[in-house]
Amino acid sequence: MILADTLAQACGDDPGVACRNVYDWTGNAALAEVANWLVDVPLRIVLILLVAWVATRIARRIIRRTARRLATSADEGALGKVGQKAVVGAAAPDPVRVYARMGALENVLGSVVSTIIWVIAGLVALGELNINLGPLIAGAGIAGVALGFGAQQVVRDYLSGVFIVSEDQFGPGDTIDLQDVSGTVEAVSLRSTKVRDVDGVLWTVANGEILKVGNATKGWSRSKLDVSVAYGTDLRRAMDVVQEVGDGLRADPDWEMDVLEPPDMWGIQHLAADGVTIRLVLKVRPGRQYAVTRELQLRIAERLEDEGIEIPFPQRTLWLRNPEDESALTGEPGAADGEAPT
Repeated sequence: MILADTLAQACGDDPGVACRNVYDWTGNAALAEVANWLVDVPLRIVLILLVAWVATRIARRIIRRTARRLATSADEGALGKVGQKAVVGAAAPDPVRVYARMGALENVLGSVVSTIIWVIAGLVALGELNINLGPLIAGAGIAGVALGFGAQQVVRDYLSGVFIVSEDQFGPGDTIDLQDVSGTVEAVSLRSTKVRDVDGVLWTVANGEILKVGNATKGWSRSKLDVSVAYGTDLRRAMDVVQEVGDGLRADPDWEMDVLEPPDMWGIQHLAADGVTIRLVLKVRPGRQYAVTRELQLRIAERLEDEGIEIPFPQRTLWLRNPEDESALTGEPGAADGEAPT
């Protein structure tokens, strides 16, 4: 009993192999304690660090595969079985963006998991050195709470950035509308998004502040054109002319890759005060709707001029009243009687 108590006093309740053997060989508690500090404790710490390293490698491999699935899930969803024909050629996954998203997700998730693993390993290693971890953990908890209150906006930005990247809501080169800011995305990070507007101003928007986003270059886009013709025009002929121009644009080798489906004539859109509005829509490649619309407007204007179809302009009918004529009609004295008109 005395031997066991002495061994426990020298090597602890769970004596290591080196400490036990030295004590058995020498019967000296001091030497056994030295052996414990020089051999057993370092070996256990090395083993803990080795397990942490292996766990980190395994976790990063799992994260890499998970990030690849998350990066491609949005694109695969766009090419689902239902509606696959509608977006063929327009929503195909972009390898550059897929790997960019995968790399960003892998870095973030890998850093978070690695930090957690190594913090736990460090605490266990400190426990092997007989360091009281209670005050340390309590202090870290208080500091964590204070940091959480102070950095909650930063955490919100990073979490929003993770979802933006993983879901591929938008990426560099996309034209987006963030309600307050609209333009072309130049860079997307987990912290913020940089958008260049039409005036050339570069806006930096925190990802946590993005509540709604409209992406005009995602999957496919639509070129919508309203053509006004004057009253008295043969409307059916005008619609046929506009349709022919749209079909001609789609058949043009320079534009056939941009127009995904035959132009769709929606017909009469408005009966305005100055004319009748006809609407033609085209399904086009993402980001090409503006160029297609401008080219289509030019061709329609030229064709309407050739066909003699008038594009209306604002017209007003003016009635000019003569006070003398009004006086004669009402029987009241006017300018003819020498009185000033009222």
